[in-house]
Amino acid sequence: MIRSTTAFIIAALVANVSPLAAKDKAPRTVTVGIAAINDFHGTLEPPQQSVVVPDGKGDFIQVPAGGAAWLASAVDSVRAKYRYHLTVSAGDMIGGSPFSSSSFLDEPAIGVMNRIGLDFNAAGNHEFDSGTEELLRKQKGGCGQFSAIKPCQIESFKGAKFTFLAANTIKDDGSTLLPAYAIRSFGKGRMRVKVGLIGLTLKNSGVGQKPENVKGIRFADEADTANALVSTLKAKGTDAVVVVIHQGGRTTDPAPNGCPGLYGEIKPILDRLDTRVDLVISGHTHWDYVCEYGAINKDKHFLLTSAGLWGKMVTDITLEIDPIANKVVSRKAQQVIVQSPGYRASTAFIASRPEFPQFEPRKDVADYVATYVKAADVVAKRVVGRIAAPVDKLDGPLANTGGPLGNLIADAQLAATTGAGAQIALMNPFGIRRSLNADADGIVTFVDLFAVQPFRNRLVTVSLTGAEIKEALEQGFDANAPEQVLAPSAGFNFTYDRSNAIGSRITAINLDGAPIDPAKSYRVTISRFMAEGGDSFDAFTKGRDPVEGMMEIDALEAWLKAVPPRAAPQEVRAIDARPDLNALKRNAPPGQKYR
Repeated sequence: MIRSTTAFIIAALVANVSPLAAKDKAPRTVTVGIAAINDFHGTLEPPQQSVVVPDGKGDFIQVPAGGAAWLASAVDSVRAKYRYHLTVSAGDMIGGSPFSSSSFLDEPAIGVMNRIGLDFNAAGNHEFDSGTEELLRKQKGGCGQFSAIKPCQIESFKGAKFTFLAANTIKDDGSTLLPAYAIRSFGKGRMRVKVGLIGLTLKNSGVGQKPENVKGIRFADEADTANALVSTLKAKGTDAVVVVIHQGGRTTDPAPNGCPGLYGEIKPILDRLDTRVDLVISGHTHWDYVCEYGAINKDKHFLLTSAGLWGKMVTDITLEIDPIANKVVSRKAQQVIVQSPGYRASTAFIASRPEFPQFEPRKDVADYVATYVKAADVVAKRVVGRIAAPVDKLDGPLANTGGPLGNLIADAQLAATTGAGAQIALMNPFGIRRSLNADADGIVTFVDLFAVQPFRNRLVTVSLTGAEIKEALEQGFDANAPEQVLAPSAGFNFTYDRSNAIGSRITAINLDGAPIDPAKSYRVTISRFMAEGGDSFDAFTKGRDPVEGMMEIDALEAWLKAVPPRAAPQEVRAIDARPDLNALKRNAPPGQKYR
């Protein structure tokens, strides 16, 4: 009897406390995962490029990455971790794309993202490359023709299932060209949370564009626009505020999951952002980082991320949201490398790395991409010449310099414009999009060239004084845009010193072994994009007596055909007076060490 009574009391106690214990263990936060990418640039196939990461021993390793089908699997792996999730892109999803996408107005890039399940894309500057009417067609669908390329060549184009955002694209009537923000809700009842997203493009998205591409819109200040919308989102009950912006920074050392020495045009924007912002997903600079910005600015406690470019990485972001307090209580992020099959670079085979996740290509995306690649093959596989060896596009800290590939292109452009009196040709490294590949016999096809120079720019030869040439070179090192060291043609070289004040960083300029004369006039070849002040090189707009030449890609083809197999010039023409050993180390051929 005593035993039964005791058992009854214990059972009653358990019955009474269990609901309380269960209540104590009930989740107090809602977890929302975000899979973030940026600067996809219509990269349907693996780009034959790597993600470079520190090896923990003072050196770096290369991991082959990219390709839409592999990206789809990587995004799936991130989303599988979360009951509630978003997939977002921080701009330049289209434009500057490889032949298999750009030949079809980037319709397949939109189709890939529809299949991946993208939710939002903040418009980048390249979204405007074919004008606002074409951008709106990308969103809404249809086969209206707004450029020289015929739309709907392969299939009827239905448009993006995701939403383009751009809060700072202001039309003449004060409305926005694209939606300014979006709100997504997750959960139910008292555990329901709202995530607000503000999309921003560059305030200088119109720089370098043809006037007709951005007619009728202006690009407002990024921070002012975002700050004006934070209160709107909060008034609508959002618990988390996410800024998705096509602007970014760089770091002094490669660190995909850190941000050592963060610098660049994103910083002044971040320093002015409303403190109620929780997360900034960035892009544009093609850099990768994860940054607790509060460690840089103690008043700005938000997370900052960027996932590089070409779908080589996905940022896995976790937000823990307290629905009672209506705020984010913790956030974290890590990069997921979209590892794809190994490839042969100019100096070695870049093999897959077993210490990183291995992704299988998702079949539906792979099949879809194959349809467009096959359709482009007739033109793409035309043989255009031969090279002695593949020529790599420089990466990491040297991505803003031309290297041997920049030398090769500049030489081709000079040769193509001697009839216009050209003495110097200058190539902007940011216009070099991929390495120049070839088959085992050195044969180069049209698609190989197009991968390097996809912008369909014409060459322009103008007259500039020596002083104006120096001004243009100095603009590569000013504070108006990311640093860009112009790649010169043979016979022309210059020395720069970053430790000098802005405007005085070019310390020597020579043509054919002699210093240039500041007062003398020289004939200089550049792309039309640069001649119109693209990439903030305003000095080139001072050019006189312009003579328009052939397309950039045609000049490179003619140069390769002239002397098969053509070798890329290895000499250093843009000379760094104080070279960065970390940059040299990162770009060293396998086996070569810099300490």
